Amino acid sequence: MIRKLGKYELFKKLGEGASSTVYLGRDPFAQRDVAIKVATPEILSDANKGKLYTNLFLNEASLVGKLKHPHIVQIYDAVVAEKLCYIVMEYVAGGTLDEHARPGRLLEVDRVVELIFKCSRALDFAHRQGITHRDIKAANILLSGESGIKITDFGAAITNGHNERTQVSGIGSPAYMSPEQILELPLDHRTDIYSLGVVMFQLLTGRLPFEADNQFNMVYQIIHSPPPTPSSLRPGLPPVLDEIVGRAMTRERDERYPSWEPFAHDLARAVRKRQLQKTTGEFADTEKFGILRALPFFAHFSDVEIWEVLRFSHWQRATPGSVIMHDGEPGDFFCFLAAGQLKVSKGGKTLNVLTKGDCFGEMAVISRPAQLRAADITALSAADIITVRGEALHKASEACRMHFYQGFLEVLAARLALANQRLATA
Repeated sequence: MIRKLGKYELFKKLGEGASSTVYLGRDPFAQRDVAIKVATPEILSDANKGKLYTNLFLNEASLVGKLKHPHIVQIYDAVVAEKLCYIVMEYVAGGTLDEHARPGRLLEVDRVVELIFKCSRALDFAHRQGITHRDIKAANILLSGESGIKITDFGAAITNGHNERTQVSGIGSPAYMSPEQILELPLDHRTDIYSLGVVMFQLLTGRLPFEADNQFNMVYQIIHSPPPTPSSLRPGLPPVLDEIVGRAMTRERDERYPSWEPFAHDLARAVRKRQLQKTTGEFADTEKFGILRALPFFAHFSDVEIWEVLRFSHWQRATPGSVIMHDGEPGDFFCFLAAGQLKVSKGGKTLNVLTKGDCFGEMAVISRPAQLRAADITALSAADIITVRGEALHKASEACRMHFYQGFLEVLAARLALANQRLATA
């Protein structure tokens, strides 16, 4: 095995395909582990395939530094030459979803829905940058940690609806292709929606929706036959999952989800419905994202920043009577009320009642020097509370911090306007 490639040290082979080999490497300058995809020399020297695969590497190399999203593998560097092509990417250690797309290795249903939700948000982000992946499959989705995912391999992507380098037949995996991709029709984001529907079907059932002993029969089924429902292969699955997969995989793309938003919305609703049936008090990431996205305070946050807040915030369900903050005590955190009601009181006198969407406790974090709490805050009902510590806020990205401080200004302005209104009517 080669031990060095440019400035990168190579440790071991992670995987190998027909056209490339992926190695675990080390960037000595950035001091981080990386995954390096290297084109197979025989492919590059092939008279027919060499130009095609060089163009695929060029296509992926064009995304260096772009598509910065927590659920998309970052591309750091690339070299594309006549006899050497390689892409340097973020290293993700969790393996691919392909390992959990077979009987005996299936993930819990709730986790499947959550992972697909995260994929839908990542692909929506790519779509907003004008990029359609075109090769979504279980093997191109990596597991990151306990509940994270990273989409990889944008070599076959089309940009702004077209890309001359990759508009060729034979690109993609037939079992995951939409009917329009098989027929080589013009493509848009709905081909990725179809492919992600296939991935969801596979993760729920342990098999592909269409199986055949040869590629011709596979293609014929995709174009002409309706897919089975997941519950017909795995009894007990909620009917709503049949509906979501069925709509994502509809043969006629005009009958498919028209955009990523309704697809993600239906996935989030399915998770929320199942969470309400549980009494653990836990919040799925899908539910957290939907809650934050709906709160007015976070209206100007990008999806990437919402995911960032989700990672450093703490979530809890408070029971009636729980004291969230104590008058006179120091505090290094602030909160948002996602559901329920809280009472603000001082010396036993009620000053205010907080409702869904209200931010509270921020003055103890943003003031210099730090202030003591000015009132007791107690749960009047069961309440969902999102807590952010000052240290976490200070470590957040610049854009995320800016939006928090902008939100604080709007909160303070609203409170001042309310106070003036009360004085005027006193």
